[in-house]
Amino acid sequence: MSIKRKRRFHAEVATSSLSDIMFFLLLFFLIISTLANPNVIKMTLPKAKANEKTNKQFISLSVTEDKKFYIDKQPVVFEELETTLMSKMDTEKDQTVVVRIPFNLQVQDLVDVLQIGVRNNLKFVIATSPK
Repeated sequence: MSIKRKRRFHAEVATSSLSDIMFFLLLFFLIISTLANPNVIKMTLPKAKANEKTNKQFISLSVTEDKKFYIDKQPVVFEELETTLMSKMDTEKDQTVVVRIPFNLQVQDLVDVLQIGVRNNLKFVIATSPK
């Protein structure tokens, strides 16, 4: 008498091609999202490896993290910043304004300060720290 074993049916899913499909889907969505909105990709900004030092007379404009403004270590409110800066520039016309602003402040704060220089045709330089 022969004994027959019951063969059980085992459901199998072939997963060898799933990784290829997921890779192509990921690639497809990355390309489509880049074309739809190019501002999604983060760019690495340039870093200052070597700082240039100036020998000219300069006025130091410092902004603290709590948005307090100082011109040559003297506190100034933002509304009076332009008039105070222009009165300092009247003594010597060829001066450069060195802006010292923390790296974690918003870009709008920097733009607000730089617009003063654009309106009055001033030379502004942003101070950086060496690596």
